[in-house]
Amino acid sequence: MSLLILSLLLGAGPAPPPVDTLVFCPADFSAALAPWVEYRQGQGHRIKVLHDVASKEAMRGEIRRRAARGGLRFVLLVGDAHSASNPRNITPTHLAQAKVNLAWGSEPRLATDNWFVDLDDDIAPDLAIGRLTADSSAELRTMVQKIMAYEAATSGAWQRRVNFIAGVGGFGSLADAMIESTAKKFITAGVPSSYRTTMTYASWRSPYCPDPRGFRQTAIARMNEGCLFWVYMGHGQRRYLDLVRTPGAAYPIFDVRDVPRVRTAAGAPVAVFLACYTGAFDEPRDCLAEELLKSGTGPIAVLAGSRVTMPYGMAVLGSALLDEHFQTQHSRDNNFQDRQPVLGELLMHAKRRLVQNEQPSADNAQRAGQGLSQRAWLDAIAKAISPAPEQLTAERAEHAQLFNLFGDPLLRLPRPRTLTVRAAKKTRASEQLVASIENATAGRCTIEVVCRRDRLTFRPTPRPRFVNDDQHLSAFDDTYNRANDQRWTIETFQTTAGSFQRTLDIPSEARGHAHIRVMIESDAGLALGVSDIYIRPARPSK
Repeated sequence: MSLLILSLLLGAGPAPPPVDTLVFCPADFSAALAPWVEYRQGQGHRIKVLHDVASKEAMRGEIRRRAARGGLRFVLLVGDAHSASNPRNITPTHLAQAKVNLAWGSEPRLATDNWFVDLDDDIAPDLAIGRLTADSSAELRTMVQKIMAYEAATSGAWQRRVNFIAGVGGFGSLADAMIESTAKKFITAGVPSSYRTTMTYASWRSPYCPDPRGFRQTAIARMNEGCLFWVYMGHGQRRYLDLVRTPGAAYPIFDVRDVPRVRTAAGAPVAVFLACYTGAFDEPRDCLAEELLKSGTGPIAVLAGSRVTMPYGMAVLGSALLDEHFQTQHSRDNNFQDRQPVLGELLMHAKRRLVQNEQPSADNAQRAGQGLSQRAWLDAIAKAISPAPEQLTAERAEHAQLFNLFGDPLLRLPRPRTLTVRAAKKTRASEQLVASIENATAGRCTIEVVCRRDRLTFRPTPRPRFVNDDQHLSAFDDTYNRANDQRWTIETFQTTAGSFQRTLDIPSEARGHAHIRVMIESDAGLALGVSDIYIRPARPSK
């Protein structure tokens, strides 16, 4: 008698599919986590929750045993790594030996959850991992409610916004130039032209600097308006960010006292802190990342470093994150249009690229005609200015450990549908251009003629010196708003499903490289499209 027949006679069915998500959660928090477990199981995830595992070594051993069986993709850690108020309900992290960042003044050990999912001891993560740093059941319930509300939002213009906040480095002229250049490249090359970006820069000489006295209000407003990613690049500490410095004064960018003012009614962003210490979650007081995560109206997730971070390592990680979300998954995922990106896997793949030396690829070959790839460009600058260029590989590996995800690794990020937009490649100012839009859904359509992100629609007044008076400073906000508005024209109207054409008026002041940008908002979700154009000066009048 075969084993199959025997098993059927005995009533034994086929073996259940393996667990794809392993959760470590204090027993006291199980009731608060239950809605999340039910919600994710309803999406098809196979979840195993383990309570009060004895040690971090036991946790790592369990992860490796489950992974060896096949099918495991995600690990969720529930609970803070340090809690003075409730030490019984902590979920430990690992303290790795710091190496490269010691030269920058870091502590000898750094807190990292990456250790749990590094299955072959090469530092590159092999599973996606995240942590809900709740100190109480009430905090955990808030986090779970935020996650479910976030994924229920099917549409909204916030899904196409990416907001950058940049401090002034202060590492020296060469390193600061690298940070500023990286920020510009993030905006121009890292995010597709169909998305809208803003830059808020803490240099009073820049047109992207609002009134320095209200810089923190602007940074908060950029979070509150709702966006896909809110990215800070600059100096940070455990519970505050850097200052905006002007001759004779300094103004805060953001600190934990501002958390109650973060109220993202729709479109809670993934906050990315490319900064030191903002994710020091193993210390007695909650760090800035933890404070934001537990706020009911704060970001949906936070990515932050636990100790001193370095410009090159952060720049490569930030570049890899944007590339993974907006570019690389096109080639990796055969069902790209039908599959939402998952935050934990996004970070996992970005870290794997961070650890590895860049290899030739189809993507890089395609970009060869456009100059160096983003990674090759960063590597070249770092080798030129680093006091220890032989440590760049080690620096990248250390940043894979330094940065941790505060949030749900299974979080589904919105994926707007792609519209096909066609228009003549060249046109003239003061003339009309016909745009053809395909794959449209019925909904609210917005069509814009916008200049390329590395350009402005106006010529800002230079600021060779700082004038400390209300009239001078109040003009900063007008310049800042104009610098962050690349639109020459905008039209909004209702459209039906299918294909249609729209005749656009090209304004007389429009010049140079530009885009026709289209967005359709509907119950079916957001749809985006773009067509690159070049606008020549108007014909001379006869």
